[in-house]
Amino acid sequence: MSAVIRAENLTRRFGNFTAVDDVSFEVQPGEVVGYLGPNGSGKTTTIRMLLGLLRPSAGHAEVLGYDVVRDPERLRRQCGYMSQKFALYDELTVRENLAFYAGVYGANQPRRLGEVLEWVGLVGREGQRAAALSSGWRQRLALAIALVHRPRLLFLDEPTTGVDPAARRASWDLIYALAGDGVTVLVTTHYMDEAEYCGRVGIMRGGRLLAMDAPSALKTQTLPGRAWDVFAAPLLHSLAVLEHAPGVVRAGLSGDHLRAITAPGHDGETLRSALHAAGVTVQSVEVVEPSLEDVFLTLAG
Repeated sequence: MSAVIRAENLTRRFGNFTAVDDVSFEVQPGEVVGYLGPNGSGKTTTIRMLLGLLRPSAGHAEVLGYDVVRDPERLRRQCGYMSQKFALYDELTVRENLAFYAGVYGANQPRRLGEVLEWVGLVGREGQRAAALSSGWRQRLALAIALVHRPRLLFLDEPTTGVDPAARRASWDLIYALAGDGVTVLVTTHYMDEAEYCGRVGIMRGGRLLAMDAPSALKTQTLPGRAWDVFAAPLLHSLAVLEHAPGVVRAGLSGDHLRAITAPGHDGETLRSALHAAGVTVQSVEVVEPSLEDVFLTLAG
């Protein structure tokens, strides 16, 4: 089965600044792949190159079998793209916005418009002006527009930024419903917890792709030992102790407690002993399931 996306040593420079640095990966049909990283890490630039909107400075990419430099128009006809700041016409209604963009794709059939509106949950809001929609409903309309021409591949760039947790969860339900219908999805996010929903995750930092694999595999392969939640007081002093304790790979704040990663051969007793020796009061030390934030911080050094 041919890869839907194949990027080889993809690089993009803006003057002396390298936004994407020697990135290589593949995405297979039907996958939901997350592209995780902080703002400015190169996620959007990567997508724009894969869509043929930016010419790579070096490297090569094929999307749906098309070369992104030679055949950008043909590949874009089979892709949906929801950008971070999707342009909606505020004075137009929901249906008018959808009909306008559907016309651009040559897909302005009333039946199709109705199907997409129902699918994203906008039935009953067709006559509302876009300006009156909340952030969550605007995101749904932008998704409807990206889907109206039945794309084989969907690029979603930070699709849940600025929406509430319930809307974020609903968006992911829609993404997986799409995947169930055979659509391949590449979605960028800077929400570490959100990336756990993806079948595979690529982690970007400073323009480089640090790793790409299933979340569970990234945790197993990247973290040297176990993750621990440490409840101790005073908190900042406890952090300073753990940062220099033998066997502690990394320690950091996590809300009202600390998160620590230990090296192989070290366990909770290592942490307790170091804290007790420094006069710290320890409430509890609990082994926990590591998160993708732990993976990211470990990879980023």
